[in-house]
Amino acid sequence: MPDWISVVILGIVEGITEFIPVSSTGHLLIAEHWLPRQSDLFNVVIQCGAVIAVLPLFPQRLYKFIFEWRDKETQSYALKLVTAFFITGVGGLILQKEGFKLPEQLAPIAWAWLIGGIAFLAVEWWLRGRKLSNDITWAVVVAVGFGQLIAAVFPGASRSGSTILLCLLLGLNRPAATEFSFLVGIPTMLAAGGSEIIKQWRHPVPGAPPEQWGMVLLGSVVAAVVSFVAVGWLLRYVQTHTFTLFGWYRIVLAIATFIFLVR
Repeated sequence: MPDWISVVILGIVEGITEFIPVSSTGHLLIAEHWLPRQSDLFNVVIQCGAVIAVLPLFPQRLYKFIFEWRDKETQSYALKLVTAFFITGVGGLILQKEGFKLPEQLAPIAWAWLIGGIAFLAVEWWLRGRKLSNDITWAVVVAVGFGQLIAAVFPGASRSGSTILLCLLLGLNRPAATEFSFLVGIPTMLAAGGSEIIKQWRHPVPGAPPEQWGMVLLGSVVAAVVSFVAVGWLLRYVQTHTFTLFGWYRIVLAIATFIFLVR
């Protein structure tokens, strides 16, 4: 298979799964068991492409940040985004200093999918008939910051899945939880991508082949286009639907992975 086809497939996988709560990291690791293995830099940078593409999908929030930044409500929302990002950033630096490396085995990914899927079904069942708020409390902010760290430690947990679940448990409604989770994810993923680029530039792996920047660019563009479409659909979907569909998807995918492992 030509390299560019593999890169396009990985870009599509990344674009669909980066914000949908099913774990892009888990899907990429699964895909790379059948496709040529890409570098860690490739995987992180195409995630940045997927993240940047969603910015136009929040025009009202961006307008407030740019033109109504003196408004107290806008300043409060921005501060909460920065705080959640700060919590994740500090936790990420600690993990990096301790030498943590993301496990790449399929079994932990399958377990994370299964546990996350059951959690989504349980939370949605618990929320039936409950009135949810659109107020981003400081408890939600802290939970989102730590929720992103959960996804960093457990591949398959899903950054958006972990943070949205915690938001729902704290009484935030689905559209508000989705928006806040996605907006916090933008600086988080861009920071991770920038850090990986700097690390590779300063400390290249001895004997490693040179990075194919053309393929990195192709994967990023594909991921960006697909992510724009996928997130646009999800933002409309959560206005009138629960996350039960994604819970069942995660469970089915986990079972399929376990069957593959025992064959």
